[in-house]
Amino acid sequence: MNILEPSMTFYDQTGEEIAQWKFDKAYTGALLIPNDRVLFYGHQLTEADIYELSSGKHIKSIETGVGATNAYFDQEQKQFFITNSETNSVSSFDDTGTKLGECQLGDYPMSMTSYNGLLYIINYKDTSLSVVDIDTMQLHDEWTIEGSSNGILIVPETNSVWIGGHGEGNKPNQTVDVFDLNSGKLKDHIDVSIMPVGFSRNEDEVYIINHGANELYATSIEGKTLWYKEIGANPFAVATFQDFVVVAGYDDHKLYFLKDDEIMKTIDTGSGPFQLLVREV
Repeated sequence: MNILEPSMTFYDQTGEEIAQWKFDKAYTGALLIPNDRVLFYGHQLTEADIYELSSGKHIKSIETGVGATNAYFDQEQKQFFITNSETNSVSSFDDTGTKLGECQLGDYPMSMTSYNGLLYIINYKDTSLSVVDIDTMQLHDEWTIEGSSNGILIVPETNSVWIGGHGEGNKPNQTVDVFDLNSGKLKDHIDVSIMPVGFSRNEDEVYIINHGANELYATSIEGKTLWYKEIGANPFAVATFQDFVVVAGYDDHKLYFLKDDEIMKTIDTGSGPFQLLVREV
């Protein structure tokens, strides 16, 4: 998903471009949802739009109001969620786009993930993480975290929640904070580089993108650093795709395909690649 000149570029498993959609709306994010569909939303838009992936046909628009910051799909509940920085809330929708509920949160909710019926949401301009019960859309718990946190990953094997972030003022963040999944208590720090804001993982490794230092870190699921690599210009997104780890360079408009710590392929993409969405069929 490219956001400087909004477009979606599609690539096959070899990294070859197969299609590009260009938009006349200022979309700032996208989300894959079941049954061959993709949701597009924008922070300055009042609606999110659902399109059919195979045909590019517009299916439905959803009222969001200005301020949509992120969207997330829960595979178990078959629901998706949209956070909003104007209302400081999260809304839930079924997989057809029908609104189910809403919950008030902290200041500027953005990063999301879920586990065992609970939705975990970082409030970016706050010092709190909100835990929401998906069934009731009621606030279940609230944790204290660092301000300007961004990026979240649950590692069930170690009963942990990993949280990254930018840091504040002249103190850029250089660690991933590790919290206990049950209690929400801080239990460890993982030393990385400047501004870790994005996570991805395969079975054995976690990948952390540090956009302030243009670096990718690979760690074990216990948090031990395995290798790191300078890569991209102002990267925000990392994803695992087939046998590759893929990094998007926001300012150099490139995708980098890596195996282990070696860059295997570099390709030009759209302007301002900001999100990587992986669809396996």
